[in-house]
Amino acid sequence: MAPGDKRKLNERKFPDIEHLPDGGRRYRLEIKGKHGWKARYVKEVDAKEETIRFYQEIYNDNNILIEIHDKFPVDKGHRKVREDK
Repeated sequence: MAPGDKRKLNERKFPDIEHLPDGGRRYRLEIKGKHGWKARYVKEVDAKEETIRFYQEIYNDNNILIEIHDKFPVDKGHRKVREDK
């Protein structure tokens, strides 16, 4: 898949786009849960639109980051950032 095709696909899937100083991009997609919590999927790509990192952030109902789950390049599982109070 050509870099332009990858970029178009990423732009369709991830509506929030941040341009990075090195020419790469950080894409974000937020999903609201049933009980006020939310998950944010974050995909970081280089200037050639190759994925360099993909992870999930979990926020509680007070919009406080509770967990991070690194998925790519290595799945590290869920890591608590702070306890939900």
